[in-house]
Amino acid sequence: MYLGMLALASGLIALRYLPAIPAIEWVCLMLVAGLVLLVLRVYLVGLFLLGLSWACVQGQWALDDRLSPALDGRTLWVEGRVVGLPQPSEGVVRFELGDAVSRHATLPAILRVSWYGGPQVNSGERWRLAINLKRPKGLLNPQGFDYQAWLLTQRIGATGSVKDGQLLEPARHAWRDGLRQQLLRSDANGRAPWLAALVMGDGSGLSRDDWKLLQTTGTVHLLVISGQHIGLFAGLIYGLVALLARYGLWPRRLPWLPWACGLAFAGALGYGVLAGFEVPVQRACAMLGLVLVWRLRFRHLGVWLPFLLALNAVLIIEPLASLMAGFWLSFAAVAVLIFTFSSRLGPWSWRAAWLRPQGLIAIGLFPLLWILGLPISLSGPLANVVAVPWISLLVLPPALLGTLLLPVPGLGEGLLWVAGGLLNGLIVGLEWLAGTLSPWLPASVPISVWLLTVLGALLLLLPAGTVLRPLGWPLVLLAVFAPRTLVPPGQAQVLQLDVGQGLAIIVRTRHHTLLYDAGPKVRNLDQGERVVAPALQAMGVDTLDMMLLSHADSDHAGGALAVQRAVKVKRVVSGDVPLLPDQLLAQPCESGESWEWDGVRFLLWQWEGATDGNQRSCVLQVQAGDERLLLTGDIDVEAERALLESSLAVPTRWLQAPHHGSRTSSSMNFLKNLSPSTVLISRGHGNTFGHPHPQVIARYKALGLSILDSAEHGAIGFRLGADEVAESLRDRRRFWRD
Repeated sequence: MYLGMLALASGLIALRYLPAIPAIEWVCLMLVAGLVLLVLRVYLVGLFLLGLSWACVQGQWALDDRLSPALDGRTLWVEGRVVGLPQPSEGVVRFELGDAVSRHATLPAILRVSWYGGPQVNSGERWRLAINLKRPKGLLNPQGFDYQAWLLTQRIGATGSVKDGQLLEPARHAWRDGLRQQLLRSDANGRAPWLAALVMGDGSGLSRDDWKLLQTTGTVHLLVISGQHIGLFAGLIYGLVALLARYGLWPRRLPWLPWACGLAFAGALGYGVLAGFEVPVQRACAMLGLVLVWRLRFRHLGVWLPFLLALNAVLIIEPLASLMAGFWLSFAAVAVLIFTFSSRLGPWSWRAAWLRPQGLIAIGLFPLLWILGLPISLSGPLANVVAVPWISLLVLPPALLGTLLLPVPGLGEGLLWVAGGLLNGLIVGLEWLAGTLSPWLPASVPISVWLLTVLGALLLLLPAGTVLRPLGWPLVLLAVFAPRTLVPPGQAQVLQLDVGQGLAIIVRTRHHTLLYDAGPKVRNLDQGERVVAPALQAMGVDTLDMMLLSHADSDHAGGALAVQRAVKVKRVVSGDVPLLPDQLLAQPCESGESWEWDGVRFLLWQWEGATDGNQRSCVLQVQAGDERLLLTGDIDVEAERALLESSLAVPTRWLQAPHHGSRTSSSMNFLKNLSPSTVLISRGHGNTFGHPHPQVIARYKALGLSILDSAEHGAIGFRLGADEVAESLRDRRRFWRD
């Protein structure tokens, strides 16, 4: 039974690793083969094939419901109803449009759109909107969040921005949105947005600083609807019935155990509906239902069978769940607790049962967080020791009861005020803790080293007194002291990050690191914080020898402050110092300045006759052996003409496309004189500037240049001085990527 459940789950999860979904003929063949093998009692292979074929069918359905490439970038009038809870934030509201229809094209069932400067949008309203539609697309970087995969798991087939709109029909039966609005208007000691996140799973009211606090202290799971909330609420109902039965207060004609299980599950479903009944809530309710059935009838089957049944139930309902980090973390956390509690010969004391689980979960989830590229909160175990019972026992009950009693004047508001006050006390403690210990993102290591760390974590989860348990610590500490792969002397590792419409390039030698531009910052979207800093940390870089900001435009220097906060920066240089923030303490670009790191030569150049920021871009030439890389910022044709009169006018294999490939750059004379073989373009997919310009692309192709475009290839890396071919992250194919 156990092996069969594992085989079925393995087939369902295998979808995650497919480079492409097999053709329908192969899927049908797998399905038939699986059924035949089950008849022949070859259960393991048969169940695996059945799981894989079902997952492939679901994956293909999700892919087929994406926007047609012919409609990518087009603006259409679309009618649809707002589903879920809209998310207003700093002048923009984001929401999902369901049952979307257009007179001119067939559209995906669900669209995710942004309306900048638009009116208030409420759940359940029907709108007619002019939307600039885009196929699902996302940045692709080492250790970065895969937005495209997330959209697929949500069955969102297109994104877009609203240009104009007309309300066709007011909201009907949008009780969740109405309740949320009422909750947000309550006093709640100034913590109404936090209570909305806790009670209804709506985190749109939390600020960036709020989210950062939760991430730093490893308590995000407490302020979004999770399995813990569902389980706790059901546990409170179950415990209340059990307590009444113990003291003879429960009606004798009603058997207390079936009623406790039934009421607990009904309460969990009700809470789930209040929270929107999204995938994490569905997963939690499925697991809880199986646990209650196990408690009621099948305790003799042990604890692992219900776990595997819940795992398979979730994957059968939504095979794409395996693409989400939350799926792995939630099931792994439950598995760690089952493993540690069930392997003990006797019960723990109340103090041990309170303190130990957080430490054990931290150890058990550490390798998983590492392989998923997620930051590891060093303060998390300590924060959760206090925060879990504080939220679960003190804050959640009055918050839920107060929300339900909001129609009662004074009573609901009073309960929410109490819950908000209790939250304030917790937040003060979390803020102190966040200032003491910062999150840690371990550097990438070979898979063999990671597997040793997994073995170490498993050893540490064994009961005290186990012979091999002490070996766990040195294996886990490999994450800190693992040998790094060093760049050979005389070579440079180059990585152009995928930051959208902007630029950020990391250049590493054996003992030094330089960052050329720091990515864009637009409103509250800071790619220096989201992309550049995590990429540096994943490479094991905690100190930048130089951050070279070509000029002060926000798409090149916007992320600089976030990078400076994340890693130590010894020196900041820029071609446009007066327009940069004073905190950067930048030095001007000195044309002709050169230096050598580990056998790699660097040379700066800036046009003295520049009249604007783009022309003032500080250009960097990197030479390793006979290979050269030229990083040009946003220089235009006039600056290119001046550059050709400098010492940089030499054959250059790798060229960063000036000004993202704009029409006013990359002149034919410039390209012929430098004679590059590869050009690197960094730009946003479907950007409003039209970069790269078709005329520029035509010049590149006429000269036979290899074009590597971040919007098409994601992050691009190569080794300068090793005569290597560049590698992009999209070379590592996954079925959901174009």
